[in-house]
Amino acid sequence: MSQFPERPGSNYSGPEYSGPQPPVSPPPQVVAVRAPRRIAVVTYALLGLSVVIYLLQAGTEFGLGFDLPAALGAKINDSIREGQFWRFFTPMFLHGSILHILVNMYSLYNIGPVLEHHYGRSRFLMLYLLGGFAGNVISFMFSPRSSLGASTAIFGLLGAEAIFLYQNRALFGSTAKTALTQLVMLAGANLLIGLSPGIDNWGHIGGLLGGSLFAWFAGPLPRVVGLFPNLQLADTRTAQAVWAAALGVFGMFSFLAAAALFFFK
Repeated sequence: MSQFPERPGSNYSGPEYSGPQPPVSPPPQVVAVRAPRRIAVVTYALLGLSVVIYLLQAGTEFGLGFDLPAALGAKINDSIREGQFWRFFTPMFLHGSILHILVNMYSLYNIGPVLEHHYGRSRFLMLYLLGGFAGNVISFMFSPRSSLGASTAIFGLLGAEAIFLYQNRALFGSTAKTALTQLVMLAGANLLIGLSPGIDNWGHIGGLLGGSLFAWFAGPLPRVVGLFPNLQLADTRTAQAVWAAALGVFGMFSFLAAAALFFFK
């Protein structure tokens, strides 16, 4: 009877196997990838414009006895029904108090530069304006109260940042999951705070929805290109897709505004 070597781990002391070995995958390495550096020009321009307009608000209230910019640009449903459609956009540049503008500009200062870095200037400006527009449309549809503030656009930025992290989670790894969880909790907490009296939570919801929709179809999709060690991040989203998304989101909320104007008086 022939004898066979025992299983590995036994007392078998025969010759060791010296045939071909299976390939061993090298351990993953962290590679630095260069990303284009951009100064957040649009973010700081929006911040500066909002501050200048608030100073005008305070100046007219002191000199004329009433807030002239707010009277001309706040979201006032009756005025919109009379044809003053610019009020779907102008409220995002107006604020009701020093605390109001401080909170919103602090949020813009923290969120804006990072998003603008990835989005680029023109696409970031589209995002901000579409978020503010969408928020004011939803507020017009569901809230009869007058309102103003950049929080509609800020919520659009929050939604866009969450979509960016989700769509590019493979690129950012575990960092994306942690940041995404924090963003969801932040947005949820702010929506809960928005249930307090005097806060236009419908505007927040609309801004979040508008910014998220635009980001889903137009947000950057960076991919690593080039040969090691000269690796770079390049956005694979086309300009045609960005413009199509912008027109689509604008058209969708314009349709909702028109429906509210003509069918839900």
